[in-house]
Amino acid sequence: MMNHEISKKLFDKAKKLMPGGVNSPVRAFKSVGINPPFIKRGYGSHIEDVDGNTYIDYVLSWGPLILGHCNTRIVNALKNQLENGTSFGACTEVEVKLAEKIKRAVPSVEVIRMVNSGTEATMSAIRLARGYTGRDIIVKFEGCYHGHSDGLLIKAGSGALTFGTPDSKGVTNETAKNTIIAKYNDSDLIVEIFKKYGENIAAVIVEPVAGNMGTVPPKEGFLKTLRKVTESYGSLLIFDEVMTGFRVSFSCAQGLYNINPDITTFGKIIGGGLPVGAYGGRENIMRMISPDGPVYQAGTLSGNPLAMVAGLETLNVLSEDPSIYDELDKKADRLCRGLKNSMEQNGIDVKINRVGTMMCMFFSDCDVYDFKTATKSNTDLFAKYFKAMLKRGIYLPPSQYETFFLSTAHTDEDIDKTIEASFEAAKEILWQ
Repeated sequence: MMNHEISKKLFDKAKKLMPGGVNSPVRAFKSVGINPPFIKRGYGSHIEDVDGNTYIDYVLSWGPLILGHCNTRIVNALKNQLENGTSFGACTEVEVKLAEKIKRAVPSVEVIRMVNSGTEATMSAIRLARGYTGRDIIVKFEGCYHGHSDGLLIKAGSGALTFGTPDSKGVTNETAKNTIIAKYNDSDLIVEIFKKYGENIAAVIVEPVAGNMGTVPPKEGFLKTLRKVTESYGSLLIFDEVMTGFRVSFSCAQGLYNINPDITTFGKIIGGGLPVGAYGGRENIMRMISPDGPVYQAGTLSGNPLAMVAGLETLNVLSEDPSIYDELDKKADRLCRGLKNSMEQNGIDVKINRVGTMMCMFFSDCDVYDFKTATKSNTDLFAKYFKAMLKRGIYLPPSQYETFFLSTAHTDEDIDKTIEASFEAAKEILWQ
């Protein structure tokens, strides 16, 4: 039985100091009804909390640690940089090298701007799209998350072809009126939206593989429809690859599905686990950004050398061995098959969606292809499963609607232990 006494004391203290005791809401573990463990260190595929409990980690800092925790090459690169300085607020060679690396890997990116978070990247991409097109309206998809900037914290309106409404206090109706919410994977609806509003739409922003309502792949033809309709109306297509970038393939989701967006946002892996973001695209669009053009965006710590060296070294490792993604895919397939069997053999309905090493197990008997079908999942059952897995040393995302990930550090033994734990968890929750 795991002891979480120190974590509980820390959480009690944290709740007096920070909203909810956390610096990002999902960490509060509210949807699974327990206190969060406080993590002390990570190594390979494992993390250890302040009470000394160890877990096989499938969160991986929410995706960026594709090489696992404390990868030797990343650590050494960071140590070397630390000896030369942590931040300058000035130009460095390594940011040029990382920009070159991304440009070679992603053909749609001709010019790129580094920022400090995925939210900053998507916010800036939206501003750029509006500045370039001279239009106001943005189309996003229900269930897709693009950070917490005001214009993207919008929920669906009352009708299929209506503008959205604020999804958070502090977001004004005036802001929401310029965002239309569409249904993910509904090609017919997006065509109808453009027929009605197309001349005023600056851009469509989409997760090419949705990762924030669980993992939801694009249906055949959906991304092609987005590309075709935006081109037809002179709007821009923005791929939010903060999660998918260099995770689903080295050429990102756009390479996997052979679709070139106008602007791409990046995060996660290109910082090797450190805070980072970026947005890039066609040169004629990107040259609109200050100081080349009239669209203003700046950041004191943008391109900071620690994030740049960690990101560059991560991409170097991924590009040096073409078999990495194939091996990761095989591991992910075996893991998902084992998890599915553990539930089905115990009479529990699950659907598992996977694209590469992005995965989600939905406690549902229906296919999950958009926000509505995702929310049919049994969240109470998920919470029971999460707690049963955690006490067996398996650390999953503490929400039914999040994606979990694999790294190169995960071994066959890790996967075997996880599947075995899942069989035990299935039997446990059946008796609750």
